Amino acid sequence: MAQPTLDAFQVIADPSRRQMLMLLSKNSLTINNLAENFDMSRPAVSKHIKILYGAGFISIQDSGRERHCTLKQDGFDALHEWLNYFDQFWASKLKNLENLLNNKLKN
Repeated sequence: MAQPTLDAFQVIADPSRRQMLMLLSKNSLTINNLAENFDMSRPAVSKHIKILYGAGFISIQDSGRERHCTLKQDGFDALHEWLNYFDQFWASKLKNLENLLNNKLKN
């Protein structure tokens, strides 16, 4: 059965996947090295890796018998766009409040 496609927020909703991303932010790691940091089966780690890979958060490169995971920008772009929208939203609201308060102080 095919894995359902998750959006970026569903991908990072899982604490184990967030921890994997944090570990990979420090260094590229093999899947086995990543698995050593978790109290779960190797197939469970592989499932999380597959989700991160499918959502564009990591790339996987084969080097002999090892598979190296590295962070990739693509998955983070969707998060950044969504957060940037609300940063601009709140900045606009705060600017309007500042203008309102300045007008009140002048009168």
